[in-house]
Amino acid sequence: MNRFSSDVLHERAGHVGWITLNRPQALNALSLGMVRELTHVLTEWQHDPEVWVVAVRGSNKQGPFGAFCAGGDIRYFHQAALAGDASLEDFFTEEYCLNHLIQNYPKPYIAFMDGIVMGGGMGISQGAAWRVVTERTLMAMPETQIGLFPDVGGGYFLSRCPGHSGEYLALTGQVLHGADALTVGLADVCVPSDALPALWAALRHPHWISGEALLESLHAQAADLQGACTLQNAPTPNWHDAQLDRVFALPSVGDMVGVLSRLASDQAEGWAAHTLQALRQRSPLMLAVSLEQIRRGRHLSLADDLRMERDLVRHCFHTDHLQRRGAQTETVEGIRALAIDKDRHPQWQPARIEDVTPEMVAPFFASPWPEQAHPLRPLA
Repeated sequence: MNRFSSDVLHERAGHVGWITLNRPQALNALSLGMVRELTHVLTEWQHDPEVWVVAVRGSNKQGPFGAFCAGGDIRYFHQAALAGDASLEDFFTEEYCLNHLIQNYPKPYIAFMDGIVMGGGMGISQGAAWRVVTERTLMAMPETQIGLFPDVGGGYFLSRCPGHSGEYLALTGQVLHGADALTVGLADVCVPSDALPALWAALRHPHWISGEALLESLHAQAADLQGACTLQNAPTPNWHDAQLDRVFALPSVGDMVGVLSRLASDQAEGWAAHTLQALRQRSPLMLAVSLEQIRRGRHLSLADDLRMERDLVRHCFHTDHLQRRGAQTETVEGIRALAIDKDRHPQWQPARIEDVTPEMVAPFFASPWPEQAHPLRPLA
C-alpha cells in the first residue's frame, strides 16, 4: 500500500482508490498533515480515468474498521490557540476545502463509518455517495460540549435532517447509533460490522464495467444484510414525534429550555430530561451561535455555509467583540475542561443560557474578512 505518511494509507488497485485513516492512537483525529494528504490524493484521483470509485475507512488498534474518525485534533487546537500558532488558521481553511471537495466529488465516494464518527469525521463522510454504518457506529456533532459549533459543513447537512432534528443534534451533540443515523438521513445503509470486510473486499472484483455497476452490486449486497442494526435503548426521541419539532422549532435556546423543563417533570418524557441536562452542560453562548448557524445554513449553498463557518471559527478563537482571546475564549476553555485538565467543569461565560443576549451572538456572523480576501472565496 502506498503512503504519504503512516497516518493516511492509500493505494489504487483495479479501478478503486483505497484510503485508510491510520492514526488509531488518536481515534484517527485529523491533523493538518492528514487533511493535506487526503486533499492531495483525492485531487489526483478525481482526474485519473483509471479510478472509478473511492472508498475510505478508519482503523483501530486491532486493525481496519472499528473506528472511523473522532474529529479534528482538539489538543492541537488548544496548543496552537495558546501559542498563537498561525497553522490553526490553515487547518480550518484547508479542512473546509477538503469537505467541499468531498461533497462535490465527481466519482462515487464510499465511507465505511464503523465506530466513532464525530466532528471532522462527519466532514469527510457526509458528502459520500454511499454512507455505510453499523451497529457499532457512534455518530455525533458534539462541538457545543467544547465551546465550538458543529462545523465542517454541519450547518448544511444537519439543517437538512428531517423537521428540526438538525437543531436537536447540533445543540445537544446527541450520539446516534447506526439505525438512528439512517432514520435522520445521515447514513444510507446499516449493515452488521462483521460484514464490512466482505463489502470492502467486494470492491476488488476484477470484472466491473463501470463505477455505477460496482456501486449497484454493493447496494444489492448491503440490502441483503440490513436488519441487524437496531435502535438502541438510549433516551433519544422518536424522530417522527411532532413534539421534538415543536421544541426545536422555537426561536431561542431559552424558549426550548423552558418547554423541556415542563416536559421533564413528566416521567414519561425521558428524552426531555436527558435533553435538558445536555443543554445545561453545554456552552450557553455557543448553543445560541449554533442555533443561528443551523437556521441560516438551511437556506445556504454548501460553499456559502462553509464560508459562514470559516467566519464563525475565526471568532471562536478570537472573540474580539467580547474582548476574549486564547484561554478566555469558550473554545479553548471547553477543550481544556474536556481534554487537557479533564475536570469536566468548564467555566462558561456567560454561565447561564438565560444570560445570553443577541448582541453577544450577532458579531459571530460578521465576516472578519472583506469578500475578496475571504480564505474560502474560490469555493463555488
